[in-house]
Amino acid sequence: MNTTLATFEKDVIEASKHAPVVVDFWAPWCGPCKSLGPLLERLEHEYAGRWRLVKVNVDENQQLAAHFQVRSIPHVVAFVDGRPVEQFTGVLPESQLRVFIERLVPNPAQAEHRAALLARDEGQRDVARDHLQAALALDPGYDEARLDLIELLLDDDLVDDARREATLLSPKTTQGIDVRYNALKTRLDALDAATDLPPTDALEAAVASDPGNLEARFDLANALIARRAYEPALEHLLEIVKRDRSFRDDVGRKTMLSVFDLAAHQPELVSEWRRRLSATLH
Repeated sequence: MNTTLATFEKDVIEASKHAPVVVDFWAPWCGPCKSLGPLLERLEHEYAGRWRLVKVNVDENQQLAAHFQVRSIPHVVAFVDGRPVEQFTGVLPESQLRVFIERLVPNPAQAEHRAALLARDEGQRDVARDHLQAALALDPGYDEARLDLIELLLDDDLVDDARREATLLSPKTTQGIDVRYNALKTRLDALDAATDLPPTDALEAAVASDPGNLEARFDLANALIARRAYEPALEHLLEIVKRDRSFRDDVGRKTMLSVFDLAAHQPELVSEWRRRLSATLH
């Protein structure tokens, strides 16, 4: 496929969100290009759709060539998820070219994971879940995909299913300092705690009558986290930090950090409460 400045966004940037795209900057007068081009085309055919080749004639697309700082051709730039990730200039031997491509091409589990994220972003949640389960069937130790599945299940209020998936995570994730796992564990813990807690209005009344009751305040924060009411939860957690950093081994601050990860889709909220926490700690 040939592309131009007018079609580059669709042919390369958008297309690379579905499969890696290798862009070959070439010209008809370039001798080495006549060796590299057919080799790339043969490998694209061999990989049967796992990556795409797009060609840019630099004589006809000087603005594109300048944008990518092409000073010598052939010049090859690989795109994944909408951005350039690898490049080389000149002609590589076939063995090195295969290594270059293998670094780009996802394995089958990664391909299913990529398809799941695209489906999720397009609002196709059931399709996303199917792709994630397919990825995990191919690679049961693929924790990144399992974390995405847990998050999807929690968002759909399938809490028991999410708990079961969490038990299948590998020790390297559950026993380490994986930020996403810690955030999701905070959410699961909050849901567990909420099932045994008094109604939210009763907890609010307890805190109002005794602002120093940190147990009631933490219970209220958990109830709010379970409902994904992150801002009021952060208010109570910060108050715990202000009143007693040692309460439950600094649980106020630690839980705030997990809530920041849970609320990553609300960057302004996270930024504001990070600032408030920092000001309190200093």
